Amino acid sequence: GAIYTREHYHKTATTPATMGFHAAHTEGKYHALTAAATRFERKIQWDSDEGIDPSDPRYGGQGYGSKKRPDLSNTGMFIDALETLGTDKNDPAIQEALKFISNSQNLDTPHNSTKFGALINDGGFYYTPAGDGETKAEKSENGGLRSYGSMTYVGFKSLLYAGVSRDDPRVKAAKQWIADHYTLEENPGMQQQGLYYYYHVFAKSLAAYGEPLLVDSKGVEHHWRRDMIATLAKRQRSDGSWVNTADRWYEGDAALVTGYSLLALSYCGEK
Repeated sequence: GAIYTREHYHKTATTPATMGFHAAHTEGKYHALTAAATRFERKIQWDSDEGIDPSDPRYGGQGYGSKKRPDLSNTGMFIDALETLGTDKNDPAIQEALKFISNSQNLDTPHNSTKFGALINDGGFYYTPAGDGETKAEKSENGGLRSYGSMTYVGFKSLLYAGVSRDDPRVKAAKQWIADHYTLEENPGMQQQGLYYYYHVFAKSLAAYGEPLLVDSKGVEHHWRRDMIATLAKRQRSDGSWVNTADRWYEGDAALVTGYSLLALSYCGEK
């Protein structure tokens, strides 16, 4: 049921492919394919089938395959696919993923079993709590894993897709981090790296939250959809494409980055 290229062996390419086939799913054409793909995605989730105890920070996460440590980016896409397919929020795979997501947040709560939650405690998210933990930003002086923009939006969206209430401390803290770091000039904490991935998850997350305006920590209202449209219009190249000159995570590839941009714009219809 997996969908991936053997050259890269990134088995979690199955997840975005599942969403693509679902979008083309007219008259049940790809039902068998998406069902098989979803079974595969569930199989490689880090849980008791791999001998992982629920107290382990790896529990519930998704990586690039069953032999690769889990991370929030892949876990967020897994939640996206389950949401796209209409999976019940109480489904065991979603609730297991929620454990990993909560452990990836810089927040000291009963839902976080890691040593990292209390070290920075700003409500943002980082790449993975697995092993010694990893952030793509940098560590703080006390050994904390600094939050950054793209992972915070992934974490925020994933909490919502997992059915966590807006009044839950995890959602409220993530939203406050977003208010404190609202910008489309950079991926907060990463400058220009991963900028278009950030644009995609920024738009998808705020669309999932469902409010047309976001008030930042200075009390300024932002119509985030209009901001995103204006930003991408400014950055579009003359041939219609987008590309990131900070070429990390394949963002020097115009095909990929243009895809991210179009996905971001798909959430920006006026509301």
